[in-house]
Amino acid sequence: MIRFSRFARRRAPGVIHGLLLASVFFCAVPSIYSQELKTASPGNAASISLSPDAAVEMAIKNNLNLESARIGLDIKKRKSSLAWNQLLPALGVTGTMARDNVATVSQGIDFTALPNLVPYSLTLPQWHLNGAFSATLDFSFALFEGMKSYRLDYEAGLIGLEKAKLQMEQGVRKMYNSILLLDANAALLDESFKLSKRQADIAEANYRAGLAPRLTWLQAQVAVENLKPSINDLENSIKGLKGNFALLLGLPYDTVFVLDPVSADNPFIKSNVAEFISRAVSEKPDIHELQANILTLQSQKKALSMQQFTPFLRLGWSLSYLFNPLMDPFKDDLFTADNWNKGGNFSVTLGMSFNSLLPFTKEGQQRKDMEAAIQIQSLQLTQKIRETELEIYIKLSSLEKIRTSAEVQQAAVNLAEQTYRLTEEAYRAGLQDFQAVQGASLALDQAKLQLLTQQFNYLNDLIDLEYSLGVPFGTLSSEGTFSK
Repeated sequence: MIRFSRFARRRAPGVIHGLLLASVFFCAVPSIYSQELKTASPGNAASISLSPDAAVEMAIKNNLNLESARIGLDIKKRKSSLAWNQLLPALGVTGTMARDNVATVSQGIDFTALPNLVPYSLTLPQWHLNGAFSATLDFSFALFEGMKSYRLDYEAGLIGLEKAKLQMEQGVRKMYNSILLLDANAALLDESFKLSKRQADIAEANYRAGLAPRLTWLQAQVAVENLKPSINDLENSIKGLKGNFALLLGLPYDTVFVLDPVSADNPFIKSNVAEFISRAVSEKPDIHELQANILTLQSQKKALSMQQFTPFLRLGWSLSYLFNPLMDPFKDDLFTADNWNKGGNFSVTLGMSFNSLLPFTKEGQQRKDMEAAIQIQSLQLTQKIRETELEIYIKLSSLEKIRTSAEVQQAAVNLAEQTYRLTEEAYRAGLQDFQAVQGASLALDQAKLQLLTQQFNYLNDLIDLEYSLGVPFGTLSSEGTFSK
């Protein structure tokens, strides 16, 4: 296999359609990462030099989706760290000012006037004032399982954030490679333009010397002009891809990138389907996330069942003060202790809900919903494992196919280069016409483009395979295998 820098070669006019199709293919996957992160005014383009690792680090630091995931994880962490606050009593204080709609009249006999009995009538104040302080504390078996659920939910959040980071790194590395490959395509197309122009000059010289017809000269000029709009289209595709890459990294859309070259001389991995599948179904981040979610749901279901099927113990204490109802809070002294009636109590309550024992009640349906959610997650886990097994099988088959094709294609490129060189020498000597040279150039560029596409597919398949195996990116490309 060869390095990207060697792809910048000559290109014939006829291969431009293949280039444009390849460009569309290269841009298809990276375009999903077009996210608005930061903006910059046109004309203020900054230049930045990047390696793949530096690009990944920048994207993980600046990407807004990851920042949202971090905030969500902080919420779960706070809940897990402070889950013990459920053991704190619920404290409350109330103050009530009330007015009777109808005044209360108290009637009686004044015994202080004995031996005479003197009846009296007294209209009580309509305004009443009271205050209270209360504290309650509930105990149940579900309380401790709920605290465990918070911890499991936080651990699932950690796995989810790590998965999001790995997916971000996967996308950044593949887009990085796509930019390098498109730049190589652009350089190859530029060389083709220069070659076509040189061939047009040769055709003109041969025409003026009487060695070639005027039609050959005109055909060569048309080939040169046909390349110009194709070059512009490819340049626009590259600008769009680089703009998406800049947004993914949290940079202005018009940032000028200077990307470090990436070697395509990767060792072919030693394919062991059973070993790779076994590793993937136990280490793939997507599977870890589903397993963590199932554990969290199971703990939540257990807490719900314990809450519904076990009794609860409630401790309560209250302290109340009632302003003397015979006095008016607007006229009498509020700060005299004798004007307040003190009350309150301490209570111990043991209870249990019977609604939860009936399956058709709201509580019974909550358990059914929780069981259904666990079943759905379990089915998704089973499906993900099967998809992973198939994915690994297909990836390994694809890599093996690329390995054999690349060896054959490299020989085809060497043969096409030799054929083109000999045809061009014959054309200069007047022994071959322009169509022969153009055909040889087309065959050479098609061979290079096929090899280039294989290189791209191989690198991206390696990145996808590393993600599925749960190994650091670059493990397979540098070692050709992974450590258990």
